[in-house]
Amino acid sequence: MGRPADASYIPRLIDDVLKDDLRLFGGVVVTGPKWCGKTTTAEQVANSGVYLQDKTQYNRFRKIANLDPSKVLDGEPPMLVDEWQRIPELWDAARFQIDRRNEKGQFVFTGSKIINDSELEHSGAGRIKRLKMRTMSLWEMGESTGEVSLGKLFEGQDSVVGLPEYDYMGMARMLVRGGWPDTVGLDDRDCYKRIEGYCNAIVDYDFDLGPEDERARKGTHSNRNLRSIMRSLSRGSASSISVESIRKDMVGDGKMEIGINTVHRYLRALQNICLTDDLPAWTPQLRSKTAIRTSDTRHLTDPAIAAYFLDAGPEDLVHDPETFGLLFESMAVRDLRVYAQTMDGHVCHYRDKNGLEVDAVIHLPRGRWGAVEVKLNDSWADDGAENLLRLRDKVDSDRMGEPAFMAIVTADGAAYTRDDGIHVVPLSCLRN
Repeated sequence: MGRPADASYIPRLIDDVLKDDLRLFGGVVVTGPKWCGKTTTAEQVANSGVYLQDKTQYNRFRKIANLDPSKVLDGEPPMLVDEWQRIPELWDAARFQIDRRNEKGQFVFTGSKIINDSELEHSGAGRIKRLKMRTMSLWEMGESTGEVSLGKLFEGQDSVVGLPEYDYMGMARMLVRGGWPDTVGLDDRDCYKRIEGYCNAIVDYDFDLGPEDERARKGTHSNRNLRSIMRSLSRGSASSISVESIRKDMVGDGKMEIGINTVHRYLRALQNICLTDDLPAWTPQLRSKTAIRTSDTRHLTDPAIAAYFLDAGPEDLVHDPETFGLLFESMAVRDLRVYAQTMDGHVCHYRDKNGLEVDAVIHLPRGRWGAVEVKLNDSWADDGAENLLRLRDKVDSDRMGEPAFMAIVTADGAAYTRDDGIHVVPLSCLRN
């Protein structure tokens, strides 16, 4: 018997991606930060489920799994296994069930912790598809007009026009509110209190940093270290700040001592619970032998987290364009990733030894790509256009093809197409 439709559910763009993957694979694992909506989204397609976050269910199913993990997976497919990483044996049991039944759409695993393939007996390759879920884009929250479609830009739309949902101040407000489903519809005060609770939970989280740092993990400085590293990552949003620079930033005035290896372990721990979402470098074939910088650009999973740890409200951001610009870039990257996922695409950044940087390159199957610069205001559009044109001229078009489009994403202004063919698009005009 299927689940009744959830009338309160806010549709997500990953919904159709999940359904399509269940059609093609025996199972799908959806990983993402806590509170982003993984479980509720999976429930829309599941006919049964176990919830291992629930202590009672966990204790019960842990005992059963010790004897026979397959007994935990006896529900009607598609079966939801929520927070599956709490009983990792279920992964291999599900893989075996998929092979035995030889049917698609058997399981949906959800989890807020990344499990490396090395920790599993089998990776599930070819049987279980991995999906990354993020916080909500402006379009999903109903906060974008959707007048400009990323998909249509890839199809060759040659001009755009539109007026944004928000002005400069409004975009700062939306950034600080974040993209969590449970905050949609709340007034600003209640929304900020929810985010405060979420961020305080981060620094109180019992991170497993490994046996070599057991003393520090349980010590009195753990909470302070976490707040310090979260502030440092927030200040370094949308940059390629090194681990050593993060360590120096944490040490600050010399009142804190922390080693580089400990910083590495904190960063791995934050990545494993999906609180960081770094953007990899794009390495295209170029016309010349220019060296491409391959370090990731650092991003937190939602820019509202960075705003919280920087103690920045909307007014603070408006009066600090440098900080606003970095956090807005993270916001734009989040939305572009959500939109690109619906087209089987991924997002990277470009930076070379000559100092050319382009904030986002969206790559789709069959070699299609588009380039995006992020600017707070279209008064900086000329600078963004110069970077985009330089990148276009550097890329070997015989091997990589011409860009399907080039665009400048802004915080306010209007959507229009420049004489050079580059689109200027406010983020609150954009959709997939």
